[in-house]
Amino acid sequence: MFMKRLFSLILISCCCICVADAQTMRDYIRRGNRLMLDTLGGSDHSDKAIVQYKKAQEVDSTYAIARYNMGNALVRQGKPQDAMKEYVAASKYEKDKQRLSDIYHNMGVLLQASKKYAEAVDCYKESLRNDPSNDETRYNYVLAKWHLKNQQDNQQDGEDKEQEEKQKQEEKKDQQQQKQEPKKDEKQEQQQPQPKDKQDMSKETAERLLQAAMRNEKETQEKIQRQQQEAPRRRLQKQW
Repeated sequence: MFMKRLFSLILISCCCICVADAQTMRDYIRRGNRLMLDTLGGSDHSDKAIVQYKKAQEVDSTYAIARYNMGNALVRQGKPQDAMKEYVAASKYEKDKQRLSDIYHNMGVLLQASKKYAEAVDCYKESLRNDPSNDETRYNYVLAKWHLKNQQDNQQDGEDKEQEEKQKQEEKKDQQQQKQEPKKDEKQEQQQPQPKDKQDMSKETAERLLQAAMRNEKETQEKIQRQQQEAPRRRLQKQW
């Protein structure tokens, strides 16, 4: 009986601690929210609000509301990257569809402001999956898609121009090389030995070359005549 009562007391104590923690977190959140309202009214207390949201996270790091509100306060301070981290964390812990829709909507706004239109479109889609009735998200979604298409078109135009410019540079380079290199015929003429001037040839050498040419011509004529005389005999040998 004593052990049963002791167990019951421990269970009650744990429940009281959990309730106390939850109450403490809500208190921190309320204080932070009041400070953010003052900030919107003109007095910047976003830094003090962040302190309260951090205290709530120290009690429970998975408390999505504290993460989401922290992200809004960081946006107010001009720290979109830090705010995005809080939104991402909140999206992992939040289960309520309406709050999830708000989280992804804000993520889309930050991404769209950074011209990361493809990622912004994905966030707006996720926001609409959780709350299809959100007209503001739908408007941002359509606008982000329009910006994304223009971005892709401009990127493609830039790649086409870059390719065209590269091709022009290569053609210009080829033309310069062709101008620098001698033509094939000219190159062959440069490599072939040039004939010497006739005046450099002696008279004896010229006469010797002429006589040799005449002998060759005479021998060629005699050979042709013998072949013409022998040809009929060759054809008759095979006649029956």
